[in-house]
Amino acid sequence: MSNKTYFNWSTGKDAALALHYLLLDENFSVEKLVTTINAHYQRVTMHGLPVSLLKKQTEAIGIPLQIIELPEQPSMTDYETIMHTALNKLKTEHFTYSAFGDIFLEDLKKYREDNLSKLDISSIFPLWKKNTKALITEFLDLGFKAVIVCASAKYFSEDFVGKTITPELIENLPKEVDPCGENGEFHTFCYDGPIFKSPIPFTIGDKVYREYDTPNAKNEKTGFWFCDLIA
Repeated sequence: MSNKTYFNWSTGKDAALALHYLLLDENFSVEKLVTTINAHYQRVTMHGLPVSLLKKQTEAIGIPLQIIELPEQPSMTDYETIMHTALNKLKTEHFTYSAFGDIFLEDLKKYREDNLSKLDISSIFPLWKKNTKALITEFLDLGFKAVIVCASAKYFSEDFVGKTITPELIENLPKEVDPCGENGEFHTFCYDGPIFKSPIPFTIGDKVYREYDTPNAKNEKTGFWFCDLIA
């Protein structure tokens, strides 16, 4: 019997490839996509994708979507309270596995596993410890397509966001940037590939620069470029 699984859906390339793997695995039955959004802006957290486009994307996948709304700037306590309530509901719906697209962030993996184990929900990481250059190559070879929606200003300028990922773009990334952006260097919106019934249409909108408090650093800001996508 397949394990009833929900997938933590970020809208980006790593999530798309991990979901592709799981849909081919008879041990798991992915029956829900779960996405956190910023309730104030009605956008996917970190990726900045409008909820309208998130819904079109998940409709093209054909798996039900559950949205978890977070405040504009949630404290850790706020975040954990909201997530605990949402996870309890998923537990009552008999979900036994929670899937993620993480590749090599050990602390984040442990945090996810520790919190889910309290509810007797197991974690699965289909991409874990795989070579990121090999993963992005496979992603493109499978016919997936993704556009860059967010990028760290530490490595990139405004013109980087809004570009579609290609082998040439990956080859020309700064040497200190992971090929999958696994350290948060960039985020993507996946709009075509084998998990979709049809491509998700969109147009490129405005590009904006935003700064956020740097975690674990006093009075420091981290800058990001965002590219708006219009459904």
